[in-house]
Amino acid sequence: MFLLRIKHIPVLLYAILAISCGMMDLRQVGLIVEPDKTDSLLPEIYSPVILKFDTEMIKSDAEGILQISSDYGVMNGDRIWQDNDLYFIPTSGWTAGVRYTLSLLGTIRAVDGRDLRLEHFVSFYAINKNSPPLLQWHYPLTGASIGTNNLVFEFKFSRSMDKHTVESALTIDGISSKNFEWSDDDKTLKVFPEKPLSPWLLYRWNLKDSAKSADGVPLPKAYSGFFITDADQTLPVVTSVHPVQFEDGSWYPTGANIETGLRNSQGIAVCFNKPMGDNVLRSLRFEPSLSGRTEMLSENSIVYIFTRDPEPEIVYTLIVSGDTRDAEGLKTGEDFRINFIPDIPFIKVMSLSAYDRSVLENSFDNSIAVLNDFSMTNEFPVYVDPATGEVFFSIYFSLSFSSVEEKISNAQKITLVPFFPRTLSPVALQQVYWISNDRLFMRWEGLRAGDDDGANYYKLTIPGGNGGISSGTGYYMKEDLIIYLEAI
Repeated sequence: MFLLRIKHIPVLLYAILAISCGMMDLRQVGLIVEPDKTDSLLPEIYSPVILKFDTEMIKSDAEGILQISSDYGVMNGDRIWQDNDLYFIPTSGWTAGVRYTLSLLGTIRAVDGRDLRLEHFVSFYAINKNSPPLLQWHYPLTGASIGTNNLVFEFKFSRSMDKHTVESALTIDGISSKNFEWSDDDKTLKVFPEKPLSPWLLYRWNLKDSAKSADGVPLPKAYSGFFITDADQTLPVVTSVHPVQFEDGSWYPTGANIETGLRNSQGIAVCFNKPMGDNVLRSLRFEPSLSGRTEMLSENSIVYIFTRDPEPEIVYTLIVSGDTRDAEGLKTGEDFRINFIPDIPFIKVMSLSAYDRSVLENSFDNSIAVLNDFSMTNEFPVYVDPATGEVFFSIYFSLSFSSVEEKISNAQKITLVPFFPRTLSPVALQQVYWISNDRLFMRWEGLRAGDDDGANYYKLTIPGGNGGISSGTGYYMKEDLIIYLEAI
């Protein structure tokens, strides 16, 4: 026993001597942490976490062991010293309702050489401890089959939400332009796309966890879903094409077929099996080209209104483009074609009579073109009054002219001029009289009958084509009719 005391006397004396000479400080480094209790609440978005030391510390050591994290990851922040106090201020601020954990793990040193070993953890909140909002319901439901028009997205939350953060956090594939509408104390959000969706596509939506409630608490997780725009499985097709007549402010079917039944001043109706989209108004074209415009007759039919009637005796092709879309955006897929010949006859001269004697007879089935070539073997004699040089004749047309303006205009277009020999004097029109709507009486004077020295010929021209004989209802003569009259 004695030997044990003698043995430890040098050690004890050394320790007393070291302390008395100031060589070692055995006091523990003091530290106060704010916040210091579990589930404490920091009042502001930038409220600092503070480590208060009672002595000067090696700053890099103290800064290195300080770490704050949450379910969203490690927090970034500024570490600032005031005397012996270390402040941590979050770069982007605290988020309300999020549970943070302050970790102090490791050994740090004071400037005077003392060590402080720490293993300290404390959880805390900032701003408030409110529970996070939840997305309770959404439309369309995940995997739903829907249409493309008038779609309204709806999202219902458990708590009132911050509009800006929710709208910024929501993305819907393929929809860049949309309008938002909030209701139910900002718990329900409706989203209206500005344009219809495309058919038969899979769309996805995402709501990031950056969306927050009105008091700043974020969603606990991100939400997502998808849907398919395949509710409509019926492709659009052309069901009928037929002539229509405009009466009393509306277009009515004529009952005729399009192949041979289209008449002047009529339009063409094209009907489909379902409601069509706006691009149907740009879907029609004709070969050869015809000018006009397209208007909607109903949700599933259109009418093409001609600027000018189609030409008679020409085969036209009406084409409905394969890119024509219905109201859901589905295409017809291939061009629809149908041929037609307008039932629009040319005006023809049926007969020409002088002094009750038929000079020329011409039916609908005969071509009048043969009369355009003068031949001395084709003589059409007319009697001329030797005293006055008058000749009387009437022209019978295949169609009627109803208005006074039409009758006056067409009569003025008909000419009679000397043809052979060139020495013949000019003639003059003395009288014009419409016996009926389709028969024109004309009296000319100044003609001279032929004699033994030779025959005298006069050229009668009834003009056709543009600027020729025509009616206000769109009928006209195909070409000029030229008749060579021998004065006898």
